[in-house]
Amino acid sequence: GAIMAVPAGDERDWKFAKAYDLSIPAIFEGVDTDEAVYTEKDIALCNSGEFDGKTPVEAIPLAIARLEEKGVGTGQINYRLRDAVFSRQRYWGEPFPIYYDGEIPQLIREEQVTLPPVDAYLPTEDGDPPLARAKTEDWNVTRGDRMEYNTMPGWAGSSWYFLRYMDPHNTEEFCARDKSDYWGQVDLYVGGAEHTTGHLLYSRFWTKFLFDRGWIGFNEPFKRMINQGMILGRSNFVYRVQGTGQFVTFEKRKEFQTQRLHVDINFVQSDKLDVEAFKAWRPEYANAEFILNDEGEYTCGHEVEKMSKSKFNVQTPDDLVERYGADTLRCYEMFLGPLTQHKPWDTQGISGVHNFLRKLHRLFSQTEAGSAATDDQHRIVHKTIKKVSDDLDRHAFNTVISALMIGVNELLEAKAQNAALLQPLAVLASPVAPHLAEELWQLSGGADSVLDQAWPTAEERWLTADEVTYPVSFNGKVRFQLTVPADLDAKSVESQALAHEKAQAHLDGKTVRKVIVVPGRIVNIVVG
Repeated sequence: GAIMAVPAGDERDWKFAKAYDLSIPAIFEGVDTDEAVYTEKDIALCNSGEFDGKTPVEAIPLAIARLEEKGVGTGQINYRLRDAVFSRQRYWGEPFPIYYDGEIPQLIREEQVTLPPVDAYLPTEDGDPPLARAKTEDWNVTRGDRMEYNTMPGWAGSSWYFLRYMDPHNTEEFCARDKSDYWGQVDLYVGGAEHTTGHLLYSRFWTKFLFDRGWIGFNEPFKRMINQGMILGRSNFVYRVQGTGQFVTFEKRKEFQTQRLHVDINFVQSDKLDVEAFKAWRPEYANAEFILNDEGEYTCGHEVEKMSKSKFNVQTPDDLVERYGADTLRCYEMFLGPLTQHKPWDTQGISGVHNFLRKLHRLFSQTEAGSAATDDQHRIVHKTIKKVSDDLDRHAFNTVISALMIGVNELLEAKAQNAALLQPLAVLASPVAPHLAEELWQLSGGADSVLDQAWPTAEERWLTADEVTYPVSFNGKVRFQLTVPADLDAKSVESQALAHEKAQAHLDGKTVRKVIVVPGRIVNIVVG
């Protein structure tokens, strides 16, 4: 067999390397694993030969294929059976149809037990589940000495709830077969990758079970699934000298044996720790001592990682909503990057998105009665409709925002003032900025609500330009712009570029070695 040691990405190897002062080669781009192991599989690899630039998820199948190609190994799928965990008790879980005679459980077959009212959704002082708080007369069914107090977990009812939506008022069965045949599978499921071995696994289990019993006509719950990336937070760390109540600043941490601890980011400004706030945070830190840097400050370490209460790096949106509005926050979150990628949270760019929405409002505010729309303005609007519609279908929400930004800038430059022309933009903006879109719709004279409007359709006649402008380059440097009919062939474009008066100064005394025409895009003239 093969012996593999990758301390940068394996917790046991990392601890072993630290214990014996072994080197920890970096294998993730931009990740410092000297202070902590990195076990996620979302960062591009480095120092990994032919797999550099690929994430582990992408590289592992390629590595397996290479081993199989060389005949030294084969890929293998290992299955593990997980127990259904019923230990996490919630009041709102499904009650078991069970009562007790003494300590002997008995099944209730003829009646459905429903949740009784309780005075608090907390366990009792004796540690019993919340249902133990219910009075006997509050249960719709009572038997024996007491009812079962435990409820079923999410594994039981919350994993096939989508089937009930198809037939919610059926009192005889969970869903009539003709209803599930009509509606079929869930078209799109969007959720975090962490549910793969939890909720999604249970959903597949229930769906396959019901299919095998003949109660539904499909054996997979979802037609398509998208795992959205996480919004990553910036964590901060303090370094406690092992076996003491001392905390050493980041700059001097390697002079001691330390333990890295997460600290609440609210106590940190530009990586500088508010020592007094930290000491007041927890009783065990009240008498903490600090080894400061040469400037008399305590510098924290930092790292970009998953936002989590346990890491004390969660940022609430309340302040941003108060300052910029919910539409700006929503647009900015989508503008951060592709839906499926992890994205570090950074508010530095939010003002740019806010300015875009202000521009959009200004565009609608300067409409004038009787103002006619030009052909160029029609082309801009329909090009934007096409781009936004296509990107929404691809769930490329970040480029939806980009397309709207481009369209708004071009319409402002074109001095578009026709309200009817601009109305489709309000509809296009409604999924990403619903509050502003409603205001723009009313501002442009629209009837009813923007949410009641049909989605605009891009007309082909406006998607084809009559003219096209080529940037003309000499040896790669753009020297002038050439506007020609859009249907002009490449040879004619070349002739007009060479004959243009602005080309003569760059051709004087030189030989044209090659002319490259990319239709509709660029002309590059190579001279020597």
